[in-house]
Amino acid sequence: MQKLKQTIKNLDIPLLVAVCILCIIGILLVSSATASYEGGKTQVIIQTGAFVLGLICCLFLAFLDYEFLASKYLYIIGIDVLLLVLVLLVGTGAEEVGGNSWIRFGPIGIQPAEIVKIGFILSFGFQLDKFKERINEPPVVLCALAHIAVLVTLVMLQPDFGTTMVFISIFLAMIFVAKISWKYIVGALVAVSAAIPLLWFFVFKDYQKNRILTFLNPELDPQFSGYQVMQSKTAVGAGQLFGQGLQNGILTQNNFLPAKHTDFIFAVACEELGFVGALLILGLICFIVFRCFYIAYNAKDHLGSFIAIGVGTMFLVQSFENIGMTIGLTPVTGITLPFLSYGGSSMVTNLIAVGLVLNVKMKNKNLSFI
Repeated sequence: MQKLKQTIKNLDIPLLVAVCILCIIGILLVSSATASYEGGKTQVIIQTGAFVLGLICCLFLAFLDYEFLASKYLYIIGIDVLLLVLVLLVGTGAEEVGGNSWIRFGPIGIQPAEIVKIGFILSFGFQLDKFKERINEPPVVLCALAHIAVLVTLVMLQPDFGTTMVFISIFLAMIFVAKISWKYIVGALVAVSAAIPLLWFFVFKDYQKNRILTFLNPELDPQFSGYQVMQSKTAVGAGQLFGQGLQNGILTQNNFLPAKHTDFIFAVACEELGFVGALLILGLICFIVFRCFYIAYNAKDHLGSFIAIGVGTMFLVQSFENIGMTIGLTPVTGITLPFLSYGGSSMVTNLIAVGLVLNVKMKNKNLSFI
């Protein structure tokens, strides 16, 4: 009993509490957003079930040594590639809303890219830890680039540009912390700048180009991408200070807000909870990201630091992309808002990621693990 108390004491309770509060707010928002849908209660049950399952996985991983998990990096990489190839073969979804990114088993859908994010953080973290003393040697750099290139290529083939940006951001943050030389960073920036025209003319599909153009001028596509952003911005402003109340938002409840329980859940929060509710959500997200980075800074080893940095970056970039498209600051990419948007895969994998960060914090206390 004494050991159990000590173990609980060494859990990062503030991080866990902040995550749980955000998940509960998310369930309430999903409930409100789907109230006007036939069968909306089913989605609330699925989201709640995913939260419970994810929380169990989170607490389990908090005690399962991350070094042991990361040491299986070759298996993890193999599974990552297999999942992304599988979704290309049997995946479903509408390209205009983010690509064929789902594998469905009857009413249950799994988004493999969500799982692969966790796998990438673990496997790439182990790779960086293994070669940290040689990080600036060209063969090591090429190996790191090959790792991310394979995954990014497979995700782009779905196609899913929003998730691609998350992968690239995680890669850059982790390799920066590993103290990659600035010459490689500058070289990468030059290469990306040179590649933008090629991507525009030979890689981006019409709907992706349209999203970028309507991001700059929503009135260019008032029937789809532009309509989404304009309605979202209207909902954000309609909430004013304290909001219209849950299940009372005019745009939300009358189905004027597209993808309201998934991509544009933050607009629902703004309309129904107002500026105060939106500020609470932003505060919780910022706290979670900051806590991940704080744990990374104080990690006992490099691997733990890489893992916590990767998870924190994942939450930061996804939140920035999602909230940015909600208020018209970034293009519509179909990315979800962590812990808030509807989606079982997203909920479970985000909580698993939190479990890894808790694991890093626990190891700082020299505790025994399962």
